[in-house]
Amino acid sequence: VQLVESGGGLVQAGGSLGLSCAASGSTFSINTMGWYRQAPGKQRELVAAITKGGGATNYANSVKGRFTISRDNAKNTIYLQMNSLKPEDTAVYYCNAVVWITGVTTRNYWGQGTQVIISS
Repeated sequence: VQLVESGGGLVQAGGSLGLSCAASGSTFSINTMGWYRQAPGKQRELVAAITKGGGATNYANSVKGRFTISRDNAKNTIYLQMNSLKPEDTAVYYCNAVVWITGVTTRNYWGQGTQVIISS
């Protein structure tokens, strides 16, 4: 499975930005997908995740009400709409896919990351 992110950039605080992540390869084996971020000097953290069918989502408390994750399985793509952005949202954002390797074993795949910078 290969993951390619797009949509990062520089915006002012209070603005909006959208990220996309397109999956290719053995996409039929992809389960949950999500977005993580890593700020300088900090650990990578979960931002938002969405189940295969899109019926369930999970958000970090820090982004609830501001970010929305969505999924288009026909396009093998997930999206992250980020509104009301804050300087503390500045980070490299990584796309993640949990892929079934066997009936009980999964493996995490990661995109290359896309930089998001929020200016105050």
